[in-house]
Amino acid sequence: MAKGVTYKDAGVDLEAAEEMTREIARHLRRTFGPQVLENIGGFAGLFSLDKEAALFTRDYRHPVLVASSDGVGTKLKLAFMTGRHRTVGIDAVAMNVNDLLAQGAEPLFFLDYIGTGKLKPGVLAEVVAGIADGCVEARCALLGGETAEMPDFYAKGEYDLAGFVVGVVERDKILDGSRTEAADLVVGIASSGLHSNGFSLVRKIFFKEKKMKPDDFVEELGTTLGEELLRPTRIYARAVRGVLAQYKVKRVVRGIAHITGGGMPGNIPRILPQRLAVEINKGTWPIPPIFGLIQRLGNVDEEEMYRVFNMGIGMVLIVAPYYANGVVRKLKRLREKAFVIGRVRRGKKEVKII
Repeated sequence: MAKGVTYKDAGVDLEAAEEMTREIARHLRRTFGPQVLENIGGFAGLFSLDKEAALFTRDYRHPVLVASSDGVGTKLKLAFMTGRHRTVGIDAVAMNVNDLLAQGAEPLFFLDYIGTGKLKPGVLAEVVAGIADGCVEARCALLGGETAEMPDFYAKGEYDLAGFVVGVVERDKILDGSRTEAADLVVGIASSGLHSNGFSLVRKIFFKEKKMKPDDFVEELGTTLGEELLRPTRIYARAVRGVLAQYKVKRVVRGIAHITGGGMPGNIPRILPQRLAVEINKGTWPIPPIFGLIQRLGNVDEEEMYRVFNMGIGMVLIVAPYYANGVVRKLKRLREKAFVIGRVRRGKKEVKII
């Protein structure tokens, strides 16, 4: 009798999936706090809302759950090109957690989704290790996720990566920018580089047009191109927590914008009331060399650069003018590079870079 066709013959290796699950469990555990009810192997993650647990940094009277979902985008192509997968795991956490922080929320737990054509436990374990690194930095639990093996769906050696985070904020502490006033100041927190945006343009310039390789050393950057491009997105959890904790009584921080795709012109207006605008002053912060390199090699217009990239500012806080310098000092004590980069003016809901 002929041997029957198996799931493995169709391209799905259940034994490899079980091995991967065991490896993932090890990384999950290093992110667990007292509110996680361990349920590895279960159909869903369990998180206790016991407010006495140490993971909550403050008491809540009217807690509001806040959720965000995002992916890493075509930056993953760099991971495939270089064989380095850990930093994109950090990116997956950062892109979600930073959005959550912009509402004034504290992250509680994170879930990931990894889809691939053929499961390679070593590669995906490296991705999950990076996700766990990011969760430790953000002080949120990696509660679980999904790894899907789908033959013929993805190109060989490639995968997709996305995440989902849940946090909590006191209802009357939600940051939405509605309290912003004319003459408020804009504090920018430095990015670590490109973060996870604009990589379709980046790859077109460096790899398609200029025929560069990830291991090319670039004098202007002081490192290889791949090292620079894979620099992980900065996670601002400690910085935002520190500032909000210092000014928890006074309404010092009016709004926070995570500077992602769309740059400052596309993201700051999301937290501006009608009839208010923001002026950003060029030259008030150092722009990392990678942006100048992109602009020069690609002959990219300056306006387009600011529209696509963060240009060295990963997070923006709109603050009451009297406290702006104090916020900058606090951020520097938290080992962040921070600068007063602009101010709020009367005008239509927009950002002008002057």
